[in-house]
Amino acid sequence: MPHDRSAHGPARRSFLSRLAAGAGAFGAAFVGASPAAAQPSRAAAPGFVPARHPEDDWFDDTTAGHRFFYDTMTADACGQALYFARNFFAANASGYKLTDADVAQIICLRHASTAFAFTDAMWVKYGAALSARAGNFLDPKTKQIPTTNVYLASSYGEALRNVNVTIEQMAKRGVRFAVCGLATRATAQVAAQQTGGNVDAIVKELTSNLVPNGHMVPAGIVAVSRAQERGYTFAYVD
Repeated sequence: MPHDRSAHGPARRSFLSRLAAGAGAFGAAFVGASPAAAQPSRAAAPGFVPARHPEDDWFDDTTAGHRFFYDTMTADACGQALYFARNFFAANASGYKLTDADVAQIICLRHASTAFAFTDAMWVKYGAALSARAGNFLDPKTKQIPTTNVYLASSYGEALRNVNVTIEQMAKRGVRFAVCGLATRATAQVAAQQTGGNVDAIVKELTSNLVPNGHMVPAGIVAVSRAQERGYTFAYVD
């Protein structure tokens, strides 16, 4: 016998209408909600602020408006950085009318370039060790182990990449030199093996005979990091 739906029709349609309306309202509320409102509130992460250490305060010993840091790791790079430092002074003077005091420059001497952080007296005494640590560097004139710091001399011309721009010249204009402590100790170890000396005594001797404006740092790679945290523009010199 056919089922009579008429008795249930209005009630059924009313129920379905209410269900549809409720679903529509729920959907509208869901769609209208923003992702931020749907997620638990989360505090914004603060910007990174580098930690400060008194050992690094020497980076701020300048009133210059521009700061530049050269990273060197080889004998050639040391010479090239000296040449670049001279050019940086010259271009800022000609292009911006700035003086040497307006630009702060630091040359980092680390790894194989650390050998050139020491005076002629150290090259006389420990030339073999310094040469070995500088990648078996030889004097381009004599083709022998140097007995002077060649980057303190102004007589090599095109034979060296500094083209007669010396450490002393740049130091007088305000360039400073960050000297790697780890590489200095490694040099002292080689010197001690060669001479039978004491490593700690040689380290003390080397660090007491730095080139002008030389500043010892725990490690050159640490100075690379700290300089950028103190606002220095970074350049790797090859």
